Amino acid sequence: MSVWFLYLIHTQNNRLYTGITTDVERRFSQHQRGKGAKALRGAGKLSLVFSYPIGDKSLALRAEYRVKQFTRAEKEHLLTDNTKLVNLLAGLHTPGD
Repeated sequence: MSVWFLYLIHTQNNRLYTGITTDVERRFSQHQRGKGAKALRGAGKLSLVFSYPIGDKSLALRAEYRVKQFTRAEKEHLLTDNTKLVNLLAGLHTPGD
């Protein structure tokens, strides 16, 4: 079973993009080539600023959704202190996980 990662990419126009993947390097390379997420096409220079192993795909999808709801300040806080993410993940586990 593959481990899924949550990642954040900083764009040249100062946005933070949130995504999930099983291979962060491959996915970031795709984004840099303009493949994948339309939101990143034409966004200029991209920087991978955060990645964190989440677990299975179901949990990763739920985590991605919740992080996308974060304010920019909350996302930036993840870059230096992932305590909020760890707490979020603990709350996303369902019985039997």
